[in-house]
Amino acid sequence: MTDLDQLTQSLARNLKHWRAERGYTLDALAARAGVSRGMIIQIEQARTNPSVGTTVKIADALGVSITTLLDYEQGPQVRIVAPDEAVRLWSTEAGSFTTLLVGAEAPGPYELWDWRLMPGDNSTSDPHPPGTVELIHVRSGTLTLIVDGEEYTVPAGASATFEAKVAHGYRNDGTEPVEMTMSVSIPLAR
Repeated sequence: MTDLDQLTQSLARNLKHWRAERGYTLDALAARAGVSRGMIIQIEQARTNPSVGTTVKIADALGVSITTLLDYEQGPQVRIVAPDEAVRLWSTEAGSFTTLLVGAEAPGPYELWDWRLMPGDNSTSDPHPPGTVELIHVRSGTLTLIVDGEEYTVPAGASATFEAKVAHGYRNDGTEPVEMTMSVSIPLAR
């Protein structure tokens, strides 16, 4: 990869990061920066090398330095959560549980969960804020997913996603434990 390619990739990554961090739509950033929406799309997709003037306008609109936009030495921040640091938030006497494995702000809360539902157990949830999305991957057993009163069967190896703005729940109607991984993305409150 050439230096120019690396710079183009860094600019694309950093522009996406800072636009999301600021909560700007493509149109909002374009208007603030005085550049076209198409130019921002091309930059975010690493399909163009904008002029220094365009890059300065975008940096100013985001409230960051041009150095911050072009910085490729600054790798992503990594946080390791050891198994004994994960937080168990729910459990039953039968052995069902949920454990919050890791979370982040991206730009709103983003969580990764480990679940076990023992046969006959269930867990229900009130609606989350509009825009909240849950993604589930069932590792073993067969999950009955209930979303807004409708039941869905999710067998081992399958995945599901849904907007969690309605009442929803998880149930194990089978004879073996359901083990699943869930991620939850909650939009930033405006």
